[in-house]
Amino acid sequence: MKFKSAVTLLFSAIATQLSAAPIDSQHIQFIGPIGQNIQTKPHHTGHQTAIVNTLVSKLSENNSSLEVFGEEIKWQPLSDVNALTMGGLQALKLEFSATRFVQGKLNLTGIEKAHVFLNGQQLEGKESYSLNAVTGDHQLLIVAEQVSDWKKVVIDYTPNAEHDTLVFTQKSTKALSAKQLFDSPTISAISLSPDANYYVATKQQYQDNKGNSALRDTVLYNEDGEVVYRLNGVNANGVSWREDSKAVIFVQNNQLKTLDIKTLKETVIAEDLTGASGFKFFDNNTLIFSWTKTAPKGDKIVKHYKGLEDRWSYARNISQVYLMDISTGLIQAVTEHDLSHSLEDFDAKNKRILATRSPQHYDAPYHGITELVEFDLTNNSSKVLGQYGTFNDARYGNDGIYVTAGAEFGNGAGRTLAQGVLANNYDTQLFWMNTQGKEIKALSKQFDPSIDSFKVLNNGDLVLRATDEDRKKLYLFDESKNKFKPLKTKLDVVERYSVADKRSPIIIATGTTASTPQKLVQLSAKSNRASTLWDSKPLAYKNAEIAALEEFNFTNSAGTEIKGRVYIPHGLDKNKKHPALIYYYGGTSPVSRGFTGRYPFNFWATNGYVVYVLQPSGATGFGQEFSAKHVNDWGNRAADDIIEGTNAFLSAYQFVDKDRLGNLGASYGGFMTMTLATKTDMFSASISHAGISNLTSYWGHGWWGYLYSSEASKHSYPWNNSKLYSQQSPVFNADKVKTPLLLVHGDADVNVPVGESHIMYTALKMLNQDVELIEYKGADHQIFARDRRFQWWDTMLAYFDKHLKDEPQWWQHMYGK
Repeated sequence: MKFKSAVTLLFSAIATQLSAAPIDSQHIQFIGPIGQNIQTKPHHTGHQTAIVNTLVSKLSENNSSLEVFGEEIKWQPLSDVNALTMGGLQALKLEFSATRFVQGKLNLTGIEKAHVFLNGQQLEGKESYSLNAVTGDHQLLIVAEQVSDWKKVVIDYTPNAEHDTLVFTQKSTKALSAKQLFDSPTISAISLSPDANYYVATKQQYQDNKGNSALRDTVLYNEDGEVVYRLNGVNANGVSWREDSKAVIFVQNNQLKTLDIKTLKETVIAEDLTGASGFKFFDNNTLIFSWTKTAPKGDKIVKHYKGLEDRWSYARNISQVYLMDISTGLIQAVTEHDLSHSLEDFDAKNKRILATRSPQHYDAPYHGITELVEFDLTNNSSKVLGQYGTFNDARYGNDGIYVTAGAEFGNGAGRTLAQGVLANNYDTQLFWMNTQGKEIKALSKQFDPSIDSFKVLNNGDLVLRATDEDRKKLYLFDESKNKFKPLKTKLDVVERYSVADKRSPIIIATGTTASTPQKLVQLSAKSNRASTLWDSKPLAYKNAEIAALEEFNFTNSAGTEIKGRVYIPHGLDKNKKHPALIYYYGGTSPVSRGFTGRYPFNFWATNGYVVYVLQPSGATGFGQEFSAKHVNDWGNRAADDIIEGTNAFLSAYQFVDKDRLGNLGASYGGFMTMTLATKTDMFSASISHAGISNLTSYWGHGWWGYLYSSEASKHSYPWNNSKLYSQQSPVFNADKVKTPLLLVHGDADVNVPVGESHIMYTALKMLNQDVELIEYKGADHQIFARDRRFQWWDTMLAYFDKHLKDEPQWWQHMYGK
């Protein structure tokens, strides 16, 4: 870590008195006068807040100067300012670091009219301002409207306690911040033209004055990256290309439109198609789309359930597939049924459409079926190609249909497991079947990655995205050779991709690595070399301090290699002992290597925690034998892997303090946290987010509990395997819990109902155990909204700081003593 200068703020000689200490003016940057001819100050107008906030966004940037009304003014140390008074506005900037959560008072003397901002958020006060700063680097910005004598301006800081010290710095690098990780620009949707000459991208970012609303900009670019056209209010996901790349279709302001790429002329086709979505060109003259009819609200007093699916809020809505004539707007129904149909694929040349529907079916082992139906537009007929217990997607190939599904598809055609071993059908395989649905071939039996999605090329080959261990990678499947070729995107996690089906396919993709933020890349399947079209790093992470990443694998007691990785905080002193966080999922998918996300490992490392992420037995992406270990496990092998992995981690990383370990997980990972609390006391603090405490109540109450359990608890039910449903439920072992536990849950969670946390909270309270419950009002299974995300991240770190660093002040500031 390089410092141009670093000065710790010292207090008065008697530290216990905690008196105010003036901040050295050399550590305060000054700029002004800003608009020296301004006679009417912001507070004399009716738009003071808007004027000041607009200026603050520019002053916050790390530039050496500012151009105002054509005049350049530079930042300088406040100690160099000799003027008594000056016109216009002035601004002061202080940058400091905090090695822990700090609290104190910022006091201003000599500034009659000031606006104070901490990291862009305005602080309340007049001459004294409460300062609460979390671990990391911070910026204080003061906009002065009225100062009588700059020689009398003093800024001092009074800490609440001895440990509430600030370190004023001019570092060349900056610690990652929560706002940086959430607010920075990203590409949220892309669509590449079939000829690869154009692409549409939606960029989004957040800023303080917009709150939870993202700023989005959707732009049509040419192959040189030049802006061709802006599609305001449109998402690139909703932009579909004509096969000849001469036009696109999209919905804007409730109008269905086409855009001619050559003339850039927009044409409205139809309006007010409420419930319609997924518009695509069926051919040059026709569109294909889905149209949903919302069910009537029904009786206000009672609801008579029509089946297990009826708990889903959308279950009674009916979606069907339609065609629309572009020139007249005439609409023709393709599917009509009392069941909804989902469009899978279409073949305009042969006038065929593939769709799926799901009749009620509760028989074991799947407790649900999918019917694949083909509709022939030449004679308006349809035929059911098959009924399947495991099914994901279907697409037309040259001489058949590609299907992704679990290994049990086609009477177990994809299985590579020993007889009697139950497959995990969340581990998705690739199949081919003929157009009659009778002949089925497994194509990926020797391919360990689990297939997420795929695009069929004109020659019958595929471009597909697959979960490959803890990565999301792109592959080219050669149909003639039945081989999978990795595409070198230079990304660990491909988030989204779009394909142009030229002689050699062209692909654009967005994604990250574990240690680098999002990029947009392009590559040809033939050359297999990626070039960068857009990179967020120089825009938002230019001088960011990123954790060092190390791969860490071990072999468990069952002889299986368990993969993992370790994030080591930037500039960590390995001669000292440090706290660590252990993160896992334990369910049917691995913890991906995304740079950021709901659980931001790089951010945790910024806050001083060594982070160990491991992939317990049962995850997909490691092969069928590995994923099959998830079935009917419910915390046995997975918990052993986490305990053994943590011990191996401690042996390998001697600078980690074994007495300051925290663990956390969400959903199935939240269940694992509760389970671990009943099996070991090796952790000093634990967090379960949206975890399952009672397998029976989750199975019967969660919207999809019974469906998930058809794999996780295959052939097991409360009446035939009460040991699994009771003794492997954490609440039935609550008396064994000794570790402080924080339960976090959204009170509108339909996946894992909030009662799962309430059950465990009740048990542990009655057992007089250290337990906390935080509920997020109106939140579902995940925390998405910006304000809640920041509060949630703070809650987790404050809880661990309290228990692993003996620093309870942050938690007390948020939730009281």
